[in-house]
Amino acid sequence: MFDLQAILHSLENCPCGREHKVALKHVEIAHGVARECGRILAALDFPRTLLLVTDKNALGAAPEVPSSLEAAGFCLKQLIYDNMTYAKIEQVREVEALLSDVGGVLALGTGSINDICRVASYNKGKQFAIFATAPSMDGFASDSAPIIENNFKNSWYVEQPSVILADTAVLAKAPAELKAAGFGDMMAKYIGILDWRISELLTGEYYCPAIADLTMKGVAKIVAQADRVQSDDEAAVADIMEGLIMSGVAMKLANSSRPASGAEHVVSHYWECYKLARGIWPEFHGKKVGVATVLINRIYHNIADRVTEIDPIPDPTDWEEVRAAFDASQHADLMKVNTPTITDKVDVQRLREKWPEIRRMIAELLPDDRTMMRLMQAAGAVTDPADVHVDDALLEKGLKYHAYMRYRVLLTRLLPMMQLNIMDFID
Repeated sequence: MFDLQAILHSLENCPCGREHKVALKHVEIAHGVARECGRILAALDFPRTLLLVTDKNALGAAPEVPSSLEAAGFCLKQLIYDNMTYAKIEQVREVEALLSDVGGVLALGTGSINDICRVASYNKGKQFAIFATAPSMDGFASDSAPIIENNFKNSWYVEQPSVILADTAVLAKAPAELKAAGFGDMMAKYIGILDWRISELLTGEYYCPAIADLTMKGVAKIVAQADRVQSDDEAAVADIMEGLIMSGVAMKLANSSRPASGAEHVVSHYWECYKLARGIWPEFHGKKVGVATVLINRIYHNIADRVTEIDPIPDPTDWEEVRAAFDASQHADLMKVNTPTITDKVDVQRLREKWPEIRRMIAELLPDDRTMMRLMQAAGAVTDPADVHVDDALLEKGLKYHAYMRYRVLLTRLLPMMQLNIMDFID
């Protein structure tokens, strides 16, 4: 059973010095929740005028939800997409346009459905709840949403849902590809925590060990179920869903996506935005993230193993070269997150001095390549760039230029300063 109050109690008087709060009020993961959805929301005093946003796939997975809401006395409007595959600003605006006469929003689905509703409900001051239909990603409880605008993917910091509901019978029957995507998304946390630690070490960025520990407890829950990710076991999928929600709670507690994502997520975002600019379906988020996690995990270990000393220099980035790696429609957003650029915060001498410690952190915090591959394969998750339709040219571009998409210290962003070519460490 997901115990939100126990998590919050454990973080009281946190040594990091910050007070940790959440907007999330209720989480229920159990058999039969689809039939009880209306009753649960009514008991929580969720607004009785409600916009239900979903797509045909998610509605087909949990068809009892609308009738459950109506039976509980909710006045229901519905927005049903054919197939919501990624969250664009245009869909956010479509949801916003329907909110003037409702008090709340229920996102029935996962991923992009949640994201557009999260932003729209926040912008319009409406309560927001999620009914999850697949354990496919870790953003259910987060307070941010990746939204695509001008073919560039930015994180919008908004608010958590107040309620998260999930029926284990529905989750257990989710497509195998979506279950594997959720697993891949959680494996990324190893790198997310490492990159966060590196930034704290080099720039003094805020870091909370208790939040990092909460994230890794969520990872441990999912890793323990690796061999059962593809089963229809409801107990296993409940643990997986709890782990995914714990990751989202950690993001909210940190007021940042740092606990959940590092270089691997930004690599995935680069591939996605590259494809979107060309009208190509970019694959499921967690599926791409899992592949990128395998790559970055291997690269980080190889760098730590092979590079014993560094002679860093001030950031030598050729900005014309960087711009050339992005579509023209992305240039304004690209330069916005690089004016100033994050490496202005990184002292060359400190980077040199702290390199031995960074090497130790890589060895201690990241699973070795063999373990990572074994876990991913046990969960049925893909591990090769070709599995997400990334060819050698796109692979190289993504690895070389992804870090310029974020104002964030990542080890990959420091490689030019370290006079290292990332492509020398991919195998």
